[in-house]
Amino acid sequence: MKLNAGIVTHKLAESKVFYTQVLGFGVSFENEFYLLLHTPSKEAEISFLLPNHPTQQPLFQAPFMGKGMYLTIEVEDVDKIYNQLKNNGIEIKIDIRDEPWGDRHFAIEDPNGIGIDIVKYSPQD
Repeated sequence: MKLNAGIVTHKLAESKVFYTQVLGFGVSFENEFYLLLHTPSKEAEISFLLPNHPTQQPLFQAPFMGKGMYLTIEVEDVDKIYNQLKNNGIEIKIDIRDEPWGDRHFAIEDPNGIGIDIVKYSPQD
C-alpha cells in the first residue's frame, strides 16, 4: 500500500515552485490541472489538483481552505536543512527545537497554508 496526499488548490504553479525549489522535490507528472511531485528519494509523493475541474467528481472539486492539515518530512540532518532554508530567506514558522520525546524539528509553511514539520527523529533513551 502506498499513500499519496493530495491538495485541491488554485496554486499549482506556486506549489510546484515551492516544493521543487525550496524542498528539492521532483516532478513525476504534470498537466494543466494536476501536478504530482516526489520527494528527492522518490519514496513519497504529493499531488495538487485544480478545484472544480470538469474531469473530477464533486468529491474532489472543493478547494482546500488552508487550515487543519500538516505534513511531516523526516530528514537525516535537520540542522543542515534548517540553515539552508533560513539562508535562502524561507520564513521559519516554528524555530528549531528539541522535544522531550527526542525529536528535533522546525516548521515552515507552503503556499497553500499547509504547515510542514521538518524533523529528525531520535530514539528516546
